[in-house]
Amino acid sequence: MSHSDSIAVVGAGTMGAGIALVGATSGLKSIQIDVCEEALGKARALHAKTLARNVQKERMTQAEADAAATRIEYANSLDAAAGATFAIEAASERLDLKKSIFADLRSRLSEDAILATNTSSISITEIATAVPGVEDRVIGMHFFNPVPVMKLVEVIRGLATSDATLDATLRLAESMGKTPVPANDRAGFVSNRVLMPLINEAFFAWMEGVAEPEHIDEIMKLGCAHPMGPLRLADFIGLDVCHDIMMVLYRELGDSKFFPCPLLRQLVTAGRLGDKTGHGVYNHSEG
Repeated sequence: MSHSDSIAVVGAGTMGAGIALVGATSGLKSIQIDVCEEALGKARALHAKTLARNVQKERMTQAEADAAATRIEYANSLDAAAGATFAIEAASERLDLKKSIFADLRSRLSEDAILATNTSSISITEIATAVPGVEDRVIGMHFFNPVPVMKLVEVIRGLATSDATLDATLRLAESMGKTPVPANDRAGFVSNRVLMPLINEAFFAWMEGVAEPEHIDEIMKLGCAHPMGPLRLADFIGLDVCHDIMMVLYRELGDSKFFPCPLLRQLVTAGRLGDKTGHGVYNHSEG
């Protein structure tokens, strides 16, 4: 990847902001796009805070942090993506939204630009139907949260994704200091297909009185060397996100084992979504 390469990151939420920052710190021009000014403001603040902390912890020099900051451009229109070699969509996990963004991006990007989606469970092949004629340039780049820390990028080919698109995407991930690992375009890919049923089963264990949430988490941490227990991880991810991914798995794979646990569904209905609402499995507003 040469320094002339640029990435347009559509969506300035937690994932999008992280991807744009990692791009900028690895020498790429990053265009952070979101129609919501508030989201852009939050992303800008997060970038400044993260870079300042990296300097403080001596992970980078002030000059490197300043250079990274100048490589990020903030925009509220997809028009800003025009010159990018890569567009990475990191919007909400909704097929209709992703397809409309892809359709809008297609008319603005150059003929050889690659369209990547940071989806964690939606079919790449289905998203690609939004851009007829250029499906070969659509690919999945599933980054993990928090993006600056997590090394993995799950790279998912759709049915029509070309070898050239795959190679360019693997190179991009490596140039961003990540380890790309390929997976096929099946619901949930690998990470969520294995992780989400684990989290769901932890909810069943809690619901059925096998153990209290903190004890379930402690057993999985100490017994299976998980850095975070599955119920605590669910709060971190967002119980609504866990529920939605389970529903994608259930619908796409047609197996009742993927249906969300009634207790998980109940907490979501009650608006107890985890860290972001201050209360999920655990009450995060205490202390």
